Amino acid sequence: MISVLPGTVAVYADLACPWAHVAVQRLWRTRAELGLDEVVRFDHRAVLLEVINRGSLPKPVIDAEIPVTAEMEPDAGWRLWAEPDWRWPVSRLLAAEAVQAAKEQGLAASEALDRALRRAFFADNACITMRHVVLDVAESSPSVDAAAVGEALDAGRARAATIAQVDDFVSGGVITSPHLFTPDGGSWPNPGVDYQWAGQPGTSPVVLKADDPSVYRRILTRAAEHARE
Repeated sequence: MISVLPGTVAVYADLACPWAHVAVQRLWRTRAELGLDEVVRFDHRAVLLEVINRGSLPKPVIDAEIPVTAEMEPDAGWRLWAEPDWRWPVSRLLAAEAVQAAKEQGLAASEALDRALRRAFFADNACITMRHVVLDVAESSPSVDAAAVGEALDAGRARAATIAQVDDFVSGGVITSPHLFTPDGGSWPNPGVDYQWAGQPGTSPVVLKADDPSVYRRILTRAAEHARE
C-alpha cells in the first residue's frame, strides 16, 4: 500500500510525461480555486520509465501525445521539440533527484521545482538531463534554494529515495504516469482521463476517449479533509 501523509497528494509521475504535465497543471489550478494553497501539498515521487523500461523515453510517443494533451490544458505550456534531436533529454534521473533533493527545503520547494522542470521541458524545450540546466531551472524558482539542491545532488543524497519510488511502480503499487494517491487510500491513475492509441504507439494518433477534470476537486478535497483531522 502506498503511504501518503495527511494533507498531501502523492504524485507519481515521469517528468517527461505529457499526461503528468496535464495532471500537475490541474492540481495547481484546482488547489488555488479551492483556496487550499496553504492546506494541501504535493508530494512528488519519481516514475522513471527509463529505469523501468531500460531505455530512453521514445520521442515519437511524446510527439504524438502532445497535440492531445496540449488541447486539454493549453495554459500548461507546450511546444513540440524544436531543438536538434541530439539535445533530446534521454534521461530524467538527475532532474527527478533534484525534485527529491528540494524536499530538504520542504514540499513547497519540491513541488515548485517539479512544476518548473516540466514547463522547462514542455514549453521551453530544455534538456533537463543536464546538471546545469536543472540547476538553472532551480535558480529561476523563487521558492527554491538552487545552491542547496546542487549540493544535495553532488553528495548523492536523493538517489536512494528516487530509486525507491521507482520500485513502487515495479512492485505494482503504481501502475502509470501520472498516478495520484490521497491519505484515505484513494488511488487515481491518470485522473479522469481515458485514451488509447489508434495503432502502434508512436506511429499512430492518440484517441482521447474521456476527460473529466472535475475529479481533481474530489482529490484535493479529500486530501484537505485529512489535513484538518
